[in-house]
Amino acid sequence: MRILHTADWHLGKNLEGFSRMDEQEEFLNDFIEIVESNKVDLIIIAGDIYDNSNPPARAERMFYNTLKKLSKNGERLTLIISGNHDNPDRLVAAGPLAREHGIIMVGRPKSIVETGIYGKHRVCNSGEGFIEIEVNGERAVILTVAYPSEKRLNEVLYDGMDEEEEKAKNYSDRIKLLFDDLSKNYRKDTINIAVSHLFAMGSEEAGSERNIQLGGSFIVDGSCFPKEAQYIALGHVHKPQVVPGTKKKVRYSGSPLQYNKKEIGFVKKCFIIDIKAGEEFNIEEIEFENYKPIEIWRCKSIEEAIKKCEENGNRECWVYLEICTDRYIREDEVKSMKSLKKDILEIIPKIKEEEEEIDMATFLEKSFESIFKEFYFKERKVEPQDEIVDLLLSIVKDGDENETN
Repeated sequence: MRILHTADWHLGKNLEGFSRMDEQEEFLNDFIEIVESNKVDLIIIAGDIYDNSNPPARAERMFYNTLKKLSKNGERLTLIISGNHDNPDRLVAAGPLAREHGIIMVGRPKSIVETGIYGKHRVCNSGEGFIEIEVNGERAVILTVAYPSEKRLNEVLYDGMDEEEEKAKNYSDRIKLLFDDLSKNYRKDTINIAVSHLFAMGSEEAGSERNIQLGGSFIVDGSCFPKEAQYIALGHVHKPQVVPGTKKKVRYSGSPLQYNKKEIGFVKKCFIIDIKAGEEFNIEEIEFENYKPIEIWRCKSIEEAIKKCEENGNRECWVYLEICTDRYIREDEVKSMKSLKKDILEIIPKIKEEEEEIDMATFLEKSFESIFKEFYFKERKVEPQDEIVDLLLSIVKDGDENETN
């Protein structure tokens, strides 16, 4: 079976208030071509289809149009689980219509997929958190753990169990308990894989993820994943990578676009896995196009920044503009830069500070008032108003009197 693993599309996402949907539409068009040219049997999308639970209409339209084209009238199977950004009920609402196109949607860890025909393929068996599919004569058992929030995880684990005993376990222990229970559905004659949306210990975040680990309580250990699984497709982390300590079989595909300036340094991709029952998988990494890169321009002066904007005005890129200057940038200069380069996300002045040696003897002879005035001018490049100085001196005086009393 030839499987493509992707995740974290975040359709409808903005960057500093600028829409990314034009780029996302370009990606989706290319993605259809990647799937077709690589003759993929099963597509797995491991959560965070949308950027929020109430996506814009255009984002939903893009998604469903893409699914229809990927399906090829049900010839190809697609499995989708919800992530922490998705509204699980809204995501699966189109499930009955999607079924005839070979699209399986899973909203929650406890979801049970209806058995039967999906396009030109079949769901042979299913239960809470797993499905068994038949694609072109091959069978695969897939554990489908959609984003397991604390509440959703509890709903699965505490049904008929000793609640107090289970509540004593931490989040990672409970995820392991869930996977251990679900992996009983694996068989030697089936391809055995899993898909989930969570944060694994040791994984390197890209910077644009919305935290789901809540200060560490939602981090899972690599040992919690089922050892019987041949491949585990994860979503949530936006940098493509292998989860440490999992023998390269547990992977994040990452997001398809750069969603943060911290993501400039690595390539976006998806994974194509060739796999048979009882055998090691072969994997191929397919790199995505960077349609509109995020760049940081560092300029030594305001004049240099204006010139750079003029010279690069027609380039397709998002820009964070850092300018080294000895004064604050005037409004007319900001307008000039933004008129020359329309996709400036932020202009960040880096105020130059002259290095000076401090003569401690002279410094100690100065009054508090003169020290404050020097500091104020150094930071603001203007002299402080008399009212500000008087207010500060009165606060200091009141503090001294209170200490004496």
